[in-house]
Amino acid sequence: MAEARTIGSLPVANVQALAATCNGLDEQVPERYLRTEASSDEIIAGDDSGSAIPIIDLDKLLDPQSLEAECVKLGSACQNWGIFQLVNHGVPDEVTRNLMSDIAEFFKLPLEAKKECSQQPGSLEGYGQAFVVSEDQKLDWADMLYLQVQPSASRDFRFWPTHPASFRHSVNVYSSEAAKLTCRLLEFMAKGVGVEPATLRGVFEGQGQPQGMRVNYYPPCQDADRVLGLSPHTDPGGLTLLLQMNNDVQGLQVKKDGKWFAVVALDDAIIVNVGDVLEILSNGKFRSVEHRAVIHPNKERISVAMFHNPCQNLMLGPLPELVKGDKMRYKSTSYQDFLIQYFTAKLDGRDHLERLKLE
Repeated sequence: MAEARTIGSLPVANVQALAATCNGLDEQVPERYLRTEASSDEIIAGDDSGSAIPIIDLDKLLDPQSLEAECVKLGSACQNWGIFQLVNHGVPDEVTRNLMSDIAEFFKLPLEAKKECSQQPGSLEGYGQAFVVSEDQKLDWADMLYLQVQPSASRDFRFWPTHPASFRHSVNVYSSEAAKLTCRLLEFMAKGVGVEPATLRGVFEGQGQPQGMRVNYYPPCQDADRVLGLSPHTDPGGLTLLLQMNNDVQGLQVKKDGKWFAVVALDDAIIVNVGDVLEILSNGKFRSVEHRAVIHPNKERISVAMFHNPCQNLMLGPLPELVKGDKMRYKSTSYQDFLIQYFTAKLDGRDHLERLKLE
């Protein structure tokens, strides 16, 4: 998103390098990374049917005989959870496998090589950190690579890894598949709440369907129960598609009814979550899910989130078709102003979204 190029983050230590020293016998994790809430919050296991996030089957959405029932299930998932796992999603295994392989190769590079993609002052794009706005705030135990992927003309290749050589191609192919899948999902989500399929899709069309990609690298930590990989937050855009490289290392948690639920990622599934824009556009019929990432004591974890965003000139507010028979629940604001407020503060759960709610 364009605002990533005008808003920066304070520079902090590289966590992958820090982990290499702190995971020894003598070095301690710096105080700025220690979080009391990491060990005090109750976590509900996500490996049983009563607490597992919903599973949506794209094949059933595409089958006229099961379409209606699966649309109802999809609508319920978006309203009650704000997140679901999508199976039979149609993105070829080779595409996701090549993407994750190239990303893993990037993080194996020496630090100096990765720094060739470093963020520049006043920009979040590139290799580094985000949402560091003060010298004394608590920090996340993770490094990231953020890239503006679509429109293709907006790509700034200063921040794109040149090793492995196939990196750009892998991102480009996956970006195209993710965009097509997102358009399909938006149509089914619209059907799930009883409006025309084009109602939501139209907000995200034009300007090359803006996409941003955030790659997260979570090093292991000997004090895993005292750090967080990614602070609680919601995503500011529309739909986020999440892949993780090693499903034997779980780390994603989502908040529902005031409790944290561990997400057990299924093999070959894509995790899809609702962002702030869709909650506002739907007048609250969809829920932007608050989520965070935790750390494993001795295994790394890599994930890649593809953000699908609306046109930059959007006036953000509930769509009339989705307000019918209900009161307006959110104030209107320009999407650009909304993003500036989001990116100039530290991650704050749902607080920024709650401030847009009408009394």
